[in-house]
Amino acid sequence: MRRWNGWGDDQFSLELPKEGQAFLDERIGQGQPLSDATLEAVCAGVPESRISPAPEIQHLVDLSPETRVRHARGQSLPDWLAMRSGDIGRFPDGVALPRSSEDVQALLSYAQNHGVQLIPYGGGTSVAGHVNPADTDKPVLTVSLANMNQLTDLDRESQIATFGAGTPGPLVESQLRAHGYTLGHFPQSFELSTIGGWVASRSSGQQSLRYGRIEQLFAGGRIETLKGTLEIPTIPASSAGPDIREMILGSEGRMGIITEVKVRVSELAENESFHVAFFPDWDSARTACRKLVQHRTQLSMLRLSNPVETETQLALAGHPALIGLLERFLAFRGAGQGKCMMTFGVTGTRHQCKASLAQVKAICKEYSGVYTGTRMGEKWAEKRFAMPYLREALWQIGYAVDTLETATDWSNVDNLMHLIESNLRDGLSGEQERTHVFTHLSHFYGQGCSIYTTYVFRVGDNYERTLQRWQKLKHSTSELIVNNGGTISHQHGVGKDHAPYLPVEKGELGMEAIRTLCHQFDPDTLLNPKTLVE
Repeated sequence: MRRWNGWGDDQFSLELPKEGQAFLDERIGQGQPLSDATLEAVCAGVPESRISPAPEIQHLVDLSPETRVRHARGQSLPDWLAMRSGDIGRFPDGVALPRSSEDVQALLSYAQNHGVQLIPYGGGTSVAGHVNPADTDKPVLTVSLANMNQLTDLDRESQIATFGAGTPGPLVESQLRAHGYTLGHFPQSFELSTIGGWVASRSSGQQSLRYGRIEQLFAGGRIETLKGTLEIPTIPASSAGPDIREMILGSEGRMGIITEVKVRVSELAENESFHVAFFPDWDSARTACRKLVQHRTQLSMLRLSNPVETETQLALAGHPALIGLLERFLAFRGAGQGKCMMTFGVTGTRHQCKASLAQVKAICKEYSGVYTGTRMGEKWAEKRFAMPYLREALWQIGYAVDTLETATDWSNVDNLMHLIESNLRDGLSGEQERTHVFTHLSHFYGQGCSIYTTYVFRVGDNYERTLQRWQKLKHSTSELIVNNGGTISHQHGVGKDHAPYLPVEKGELGMEAIRTLCHQFDPDTLLNPKTLVE
C-alpha cells in the first residue's frame, strides 16, 4: 500500500545510520519531531462533495473521503507538512479513473457542461504543486490515469512504443524489457511517476546522457482537449513550422489531458556498469566533467558531488570502518579534505564501454582524479530510487529536507551554486538556526549543466513555523536563481509553486504567448488552473 502522507510503499523504509544522525546533530543541532495526524482523523474532516456525476461518468468517479485525501496533494515539502499535520486545505470533490481516451472525452464534456475544474493526476510525485486543487470556488475533479497503464503497440522497425499515459516507470520498463527494449528514462521518482507526467512536466532521467531527456524520447501521442482530440504523428523530423510536440511538452495539463504517449525506445544494452572516482578539489572535478561532456565521451550518466555533499554521502553511508579505510586511501592519493566524488555510468556494447572507460580514466589522470572502481557505483545504482525515502527517516528525528534545482551555462555554474548555497545556509540565521546545504551537478550538456541542491533544517516547534522556514528559504532562493542566469526548473516543472518566477525567464511577450495558447485550448480555465501560468 502506498503511504497516504509521504513517499512510496509504506512497507519500505530507509534507515538513517547512527553516524548520519550524529553528523546532522553536530552541524545543525538535534531535531525535535512533530506529531503526525492520522488518516482516520483527516478523512473525518473531508467536506461533502460538490459533484453529482452525470450517468455517463458515474461509474468512473470515486467520491469516498479516503480516495480524495490520497489525491489532494503531491510531494513538495508544503504538501508533506499539510499531510503530516492533517491541515490539507482544499480537497478534490472526487477522483475519476478513466480507462480510455473516450472516458476522458466524457469527463471533459461533463466538466465543460457543469463548470467543473479537472486536474490530471499521474503518479502524484509533483514537488511543485501541479496536482493541488487551486484556491477557487468551482468544484474540482481529479483525473487519475492509473488505469491507462499498458504498452499498446511496439513498432520494432521504427523503435516506437505506445503507452497509456498513466503507465508508471517500472511498468514502462518491464513491458519493454519483455521485448528486449528500454526507454532509458529514470528520474529519481521512477518508482511512482508516469510516462504522461514525464511529458507534461518535461522530465529528465538520470541516464539522459545516453537516452536523452523526455523531449528527445517523446515521439507523438494523443491529447484530449476541450476543443477535441489532438493527435501528434510520429514523424522523425520536420521543418513544417513550429513543433506541436513542444506545445504539449511542459504543458502541465493546461491544454488538455495526455492519454497516449508514443516514445522512441532502444534495444537493451549489452553492458552497463556504474563507477566512482574522486578528485582533490572542486575546480579540477568540475573541469574534468566539463571536458568529458564537451569531448562527447559516451557516458550514460554523470553526477558530480561538491565537497559538502561528498562528505555527507560518506557520513550517511554507514560502514564506518570501510569508509575510514577509503578516506585514508584517498588522502594518500591526494584527495583528502575538500575532495569531490564523481559517479558515472557506461552503457553500450562491450567495446563501447571499454573505450568510454578508458577516456574517463585518462581525464581522471589529467586532473589528479582517483578512480575507485565499480563497488560504490553499484551501491549508488541499487539505491538510486530509494533516496526519497530518506525524507521519512529524517522527519522521524525532527528534520525537514527539500531540494532546489536549476540549470545554467558553464561560465555561471560556480557563481550560481555559491549564491544558492550561501542564501540557504544563512537563510535562518535570524532565528539562530543552521541549515545543512550540499549540491551536485546532475545533468550535463556541452553548454552547461544542472545544479541540484539539497538543504536540511530542523523543524520548528509547530507546523506553521516549519512552513514559514521553508517559505523563507524557498522563495528567496528562487528569486535569486532566476535573477542570476538560472532556469526556475531544470527537471521538476513549474506547477503552482514556481509559476511566480516564470516571467523572469520567459519575458513579457513569451508569457503572453503561453497564456494565449492556454486560452485557445481552455477559454474557461477549467484545466488545472493557476498551474504553469497564474
